[in-house]
Amino acid sequence: MHNFIVSVGDFFSSLFANLLNLDRWYLDIIDIALVALLLYYAIKFVRETRAAQLVKGIILFFVIYIFSIILDLTTISFILQYIFQYGLIAIAIIFQPEIRRALEKLGRSNIALIGNLFKQPSKDSDSKWRYSIDPICEASYRLSCDKIGALIVIERKIRLGESVERAVVIDSIPSVSLISNIFFPNSPLHDGGLIIRDGRLFAASCFFQPSDKVENISLGSRHRAALGVSEVSDAIVVVVSEETGIISVATEGKLIRNFTKETLKEYLANNLLSNQFDENGNPIVKKQSKIKSVLGRRNSK
Repeated sequence: MHNFIVSVGDFFSSLFANLLNLDRWYLDIIDIALVALLLYYAIKFVRETRAAQLVKGIILFFVIYIFSIILDLTTISFILQYIFQYGLIAIAIIFQPEIRRALEKLGRSNIALIGNLFKQPSKDSDSKWRYSIDPICEASYRLSCDKIGALIVIERKIRLGESVERAVVIDSIPSVSLISNIFFPNSPLHDGGLIIRDGRLFAASCFFQPSDKVENISLGSRHRAALGVSEVSDAIVVVVSEETGIISVATEGKLIRNFTKETLKEYLANNLLSNQFDENGNPIVKKQSKIKSVLGRRNSK
């Protein structure tokens, strides 16, 4: 009996050890996958920024450093060694805007917002936006008809406090007349953009850092500023062209053009409201396929 118990104990000990090794094997796979993912995003970051030229320079310095060691070039190897030692600090200073942009993009990724999956859509959370969408769309349409330029930044989760510091805080209920008067030519607040926060007209005469990735030379300063804001935040930016009167929307560093009042209203409802409710308080299923097809046809022209 004693031998049987010992045998059973040895069996379970061996099984447990094998399970530990199995877990270690799975952990190695996870480790390799995470490293591959980090390398992928690092290469993607380098290709999309000025860091591509930096990497070429680092590779060149590294090759020279290897040859200096092989050829026993003491002075040059000593200099390059100190360059590599303190180079990371210099890179962090020089490429601070790009690094900040990458970290902000990571912060608003689906991984960081995974907790939102467990939140139930609330009618109260939508109420602050339900009564602001119509004034935004109507004002954009009127400004478009009169060919008056406008830049309306609709904040979502990421706040734009830096742009508000030197702006004029108005904190008002949205209305068509107020939005139109803000952008009326030669009015005190017509320069810059309008920030809408939590469904209210929060601040006017806001200035934003323009995007440095715009290749289309036909886009003016408003469109570049709109793209710049959308690159560093999750804001929805409505732009009205002063030259053509075309209504555009910038999100996630991309610009969609040729909106009408109806398509703009549907787009904002789909992206700002977690649910749309009827008069009885029942949620209405959002119809995004229609807006995508309409915008797709318009963009193809």
